Amino acid sequence: MTVAQAVAQRTRELLKNKNWSQYHLEKASGLQHGTMQCIMNGRTKSVYLNNVMLIAKGFGMSVTEFLDCDAFRSEELELEY
Repeated sequence: MTVAQAVAQRTRELLKNKNWSQYHLEKASGLQHGTMQCIMNGRTKSVYLNNVMLIAKGFGMSVTEFLDCDAFRSEELELEY
């Protein structure tokens, strides 16, 4: 799994837990629809830290809380260069 895929997976998990739509998160975070679509559909190979911070803020959590899941702890997490 790549970092971008882990961000999308974590975002889906949180959306489901909060019973939110992607649109709700876009409005809460300030991320543009196109950017969110690229992240969620895997059309991007890397995710900017700024976007991760906006997603976390949209969920009302810190970046540390957002990254606190098994997907980001995996030894097999692939880093894109």
